[in-house]
Amino acid sequence: MIRVVLVDDQAVVRAGFAVILESEGGIEVVGQASGGREAVRVVRETRPDVVCMDVRMPGGDGITATREIAGPGAVDPVPVLVVSTFDLDDYVFGALEAGASGFLLKDAEPEVLADAVRRIASGEGLVDQSLTRRVIDEFARRRSPAARDEEAAALLTAREHDILALLCRGRSNAEIAQELYLEASTVKSHLSRIMTKTGLRDRVQLVVWSYEHGIATPHR
Repeated sequence: MIRVVLVDDQAVVRAGFAVILESEGGIEVVGQASGGREAVRVVRETRPDVVCMDVRMPGGDGITATREIAGPGAVDPVPVLVVSTFDLDDYVFGALEAGASGFLLKDAEPEVLADAVRRIASGEGLVDQSLTRRVIDEFARRRSPAARDEEAAALLTAREHDILALLCRGRSNAEIAQELYLEASTVKSHLSRIMTKTGLRDRVQLVVWSYEHGIATPHR
């Protein structure tokens, strides 16, 4: 059973998400919050597997809450799925940098929301394939190029660099496998090893890490 906390300042949105998720089976809503500050408290009390987080809320913003719940300094971090109204909203990029594991639009189909929660819980990260390339491209464009961190780069093998470069261009495992003439299962194994080496928990944070350390660079 995947345990979920819902965070949104609109009660009707939380109620709708709760109905959608619990009707799918295998997902239980164990807590709700109407703002960021309340979210941190509820998450600490309930210890869910996934938090569905809005970013614009009067009771404490979702970015700060995401950083406390899922960021690098968080004790026993919990994966956060950002659920936003706008696909290229500054708040979404701030949340990704704060430690969010994925993003989804509020008007997504019910089965897409449930699938996103399952994938976040399993550590897959980038959840909305229709938005992945656009969001990564925009994220890269907005960042100033970082100097290459040779110590970080040295953690990875040449093949892992190849795979990470394609991941940072929004490629799926199957697409990476096809381009590099590998099995999809081999790509998945490589990505798991990269996560272990970097101490990261999912694909989206690998992308953020790559840009922050100058391993990936904005592409045209």
